[in-house]
Amino acid sequence: MTTSDATLTRPVAVPGTAPAAPARAYDAGLLVLRLVLGLTMAAHGTQKLFGWFGGGGVDGTGQFFAASGYPSPKAFAVVAGLSETLGGLGLVLGLLTPLAAAAVAGTLVNAISVKWGGGFFAPQGVEYELLIALSAVALALTGPGRIAVDRLLPVLRSHRVAHGVAAIVLGAVVAGVTLLLRH
Repeated sequence: MTTSDATLTRPVAVPGTAPAAPARAYDAGLLVLRLVLGLTMAAHGTQKLFGWFGGGGVDGTGQFFAASGYPSPKAFAVVAGLSETLGGLGLVLGLLTPLAAAAVAGTLVNAISVKWGGGFFAPQGVEYELLIALSAVALALTGPGRIAVDRLLPVLRSHRVAHGVAAIVLGAVVAGVTLLLRH
């Protein structure tokens, strides 16, 4: 085991309890979460940008953003579409995972604020958006696992919780500023 592998070890079993899952199981679970969350968000982003998958494209999304009180609605539609598409693809690849997760979470904070007041459960509620946002936060904090491009990047090779916290704070600040611009 190399030094960098030692920083990625998972909890060990305490005598008298069930054994801890092997690191491969954690990595496989994180990969599945990244793939499902990332592809879902990338698809939502391409709906906004290109009108794919029945989306409104920039014009239709811009109209929705205008009705929701955002200034420069087409520009915000592009920002939201790029955040979802690039954040989603970053999660799929495990590339710059804390920032990708923050982009997804920040976008979903805005979606939650738009739907707020419709209760918790779908279709008017925020359960779906909240689940996606907090899943992204969880990935930012845990890291992508060892099956990720981040493992090839020296700074992100061994995940640090501080990277995830800093990225989530950045995403929250950007989401907050965006919400302050909304009327």
